[in-house]
Amino acid sequence: MSANWSTLRELLLPPGSRGRVVESALREAIRDGRLPAGSRLPSSRDLAAQLGVARGTVTLAYAQLTAEGYLVAQAGSGLLST
Repeated sequence: MSANWSTLRELLLPPGSRGRVVESALREAIRDGRLPAGSRLPSSRDLAAQLGVARGTVTLAYAQLTAEGYLVAQAGSGLLST
């Protein structure tokens, strides 16, 4: 292997494109049913920690997917997939 990846996360979420990768992965999970309608998503802080990305990256992905209608924000319940 010519590339020296220090972590699998760096391979899956290349620098500079992590926001789009998170957004695309969530969109695809909703589209193909891996994230069923009505599923509650983790908080932006929790998902960011799990993925090793900045909280703002997840917040922007959630905002874009909400604007596109893939997620619905419910007061006191967080974000739900549609």
